[in-house]
Amino acid sequence: MTGRESVLLSAVGMTIWRGDNLLVDAVDVQVQRGGVVQIQGSNGSGKTTLLRSLIGLAEFDEGEISWCGRPFRQVRDELYAALVYLGHKAGISGGLTPFENLRALCPELNSKSVHVPEVRRRVAVVLDELGIGDRIDLPSAALSAGQQRRISLARLRLQEALLWVLDEPLTSLDADGYAWVRDEIRRHVARGGGVLFTTHQPLDFGGDPAVQTIALSDND
Repeated sequence: MTGRESVLLSAVGMTIWRGDNLLVDAVDVQVQRGGVVQIQGSNGSGKTTLLRSLIGLAEFDEGEISWCGRPFRQVRDELYAALVYLGHKAGISGGLTPFENLRALCPELNSKSVHVPEVRRRVAVVLDELGIGDRIDLPSAALSAGQQRRISLARLRLQEALLWVLDEPLTSLDADGYAWVRDEIRRHVARGGGVLFTTHQPLDFGGDPAVQTIALSDND
């Protein structure tokens, strides 16, 4: 595999204005297979805006984005089919149970070739790891913010995706949740996946894998 073929998501010269405020100034991003990129900065620095812009969910003023070496505008659907995006909010329905939410959010769990008991077993295993297995049939609205975040994070294990795009994945998590996210990212990149995420503070991988950090300054 050549260096170019190893690059999943690439962006050059990303510049974003919001009114008279220069939020992101000529930032380059490159997420490779087996690579982790973290966008770090304080509130208001433009982390989420840049992250969403990189996958076409927010507007930007200057820059070029490509997916696997091809212009984003030509392969938008291909990119979306290959990624899991977890936003800053948990993105779940309070009226549904964790099991129902994950079935709704993960296309793989709705395949006609997979029987419901097997789907439930797979979901239960992941929720047990995340410490909320006993809440699989409770309304999600009855769970804490940290527990709702864990429902969302379960998608990382249940969905097949080459690229993970995560906005503040550590929000509302305790030490066990932090460790679970760190270890899942390690497994994903070891299999050749790529990860792009935002954070207030760096996620410590102890040097394995190596992490590229993009530090955004506060432009308020």
